[in-house]
Amino acid sequence: MKALTKTDFNFEGQKSVYHGKVRDVYNINDDLMVMVATDRISAFDVVLPKGIPFKGQVLNQIAAQFLDLTADICPNWKLATPDPMVTVGLKCEGFRVEMIIRSILTGSAWREYKKGVRELCGVRLPDGMRENERFPEPIITPTTKADEGHDMNISKEEIIAQGIVSKEDYEVMEDYTRRIFARGQEVAAKHGLILVDTKYEFGKRDGKVYLIDEIHTPDSSRYFYADGYEEKLAKGEPQRQLSKEFVRQWLIEHNFMNEPGQVMPEITDEYAESVSERYIELYEHITGQKFVPAADNDDIAARIERNVKQWLAK
Repeated sequence: MKALTKTDFNFEGQKSVYHGKVRDVYNINDDLMVMVATDRISAFDVVLPKGIPFKGQVLNQIAAQFLDLTADICPNWKLATPDPMVTVGLKCEGFRVEMIIRSILTGSAWREYKKGVRELCGVRLPDGMRENERFPEPIITPTTKADEGHDMNISKEEIIAQGIVSKEDYEVMEDYTRRIFARGQEVAAKHGLILVDTKYEFGKRDGKVYLIDEIHTPDSSRYFYADGYEEKLAKGEPQRQLSKEFVRQWLIEHNFMNEPGQVMPEITDEYAESVSERYIELYEHITGQKFVPAADNDDIAARIERNVKQWLAK
């Protein structure tokens, strides 16, 4: 099974390229972005040494579907998916804030709550909550986007006071965040899932706020299985979840959390294929559709280059 871990394209009109942890973004004439979802996988802010076959296709196709399913709520950057691993869209000036919305007390929010914290990003949390319990209504806990290292929690008030985002733009993003999340929850419920929390990124183009980046993928979101949720909550048992948390757990079991002195465990072909199978399972649960592996997988980079060049030529 082949995996794409590196790209080095040169498209007509290409101004620059940004190689992120898992995606490579090509700037075409400061007008369009060609975003390649590679098969790289990251955890604990580090890219693992081996790619995961079909991971890029899974993430790209989930995001493309959800961008289409929410386009009536909010304009987004997507124009086309000329290849199963590529989205081409409008280049927007990204806001330096990620909008994180949570419907359930879990993950990092639960870790803080357990320490006695009762205010998260300026949002008051009720006393007496249990792990994995629903909030009375979803809460927005934004973070500032860091160039390096971890993103930092911040409140709406601080974002506006520091001039990171104007009050007007922030309120538009806040409204879109709630409405896109509600749509994502509706879709998840149809497939027997709960959309627990997720993050959105927004940008601006010609004075208008756009949704950018990927949405509702297992890399940017956490899903629980709806079946058994209440029983597990009542018993204080861990929830069955759909996210890449299983990769983090595997690394923790192999004594790796990217701390000083720790060594990345070996990623065997067998383990990479097992992760690939999990991602395909995630795709089928989240979309309710059968996963169809991309054809012409012998030379993935050549296929992408051909498909993108054909689209740009139009």
